[in-house]
Amino acid sequence: MTKKKRQFTIRELITRVEVGSQEELLRLLKKAGVDVNQATLSRDLTEMGIGRDVSPEGPRYAIHGNSEDQRVRELLSYEVRSIHRNEAMIVIKTLAGRAQGVAELIDSLDSPFILGTLAGDNTIFIAPNAVKDLARLVKELTEIITGG
Repeated sequence: MTKKKRQFTIRELITRVEVGSQEELLRLLKKAGVDVNQATLSRDLTEMGIGRDVSPEGPRYAIHGNSEDQRVRELLSYEVRSIHRNEAMIVIKTLAGRAQGVAELIDSLDSPFILGTLAGDNTIFIAPNAVKDLARLVKELTEIITGG
């Protein structure tokens, strides 16, 4: 498994499940088919900007800072092949099997210009919140994906 895929799996677990320790995260990763040692996991967490926050239930891992924004850009720039639009909708083409993951990352941006996303295997339909904001949304997505 590549580093990017491993870190993507870590990110998915941290956002879906409340994880309180590296031991717990190691067990969840192993259950997801990711074989990683504690030292590598620790480096990944640091690199990804994931730290522990205090909650009423105890310490929990959470994504911090702008390093996650950079990770999102890196993943999107690798997985997105093209962005197209018409008068009412945006269509994003991705690598095979990656549309749902990319759509989830786009949803996590919480853009006020996006009403919703719908993903298949390699295609994402994005409905803008308002048609008048379509060009602005395409520009925002292109900047996020290309990093520029």
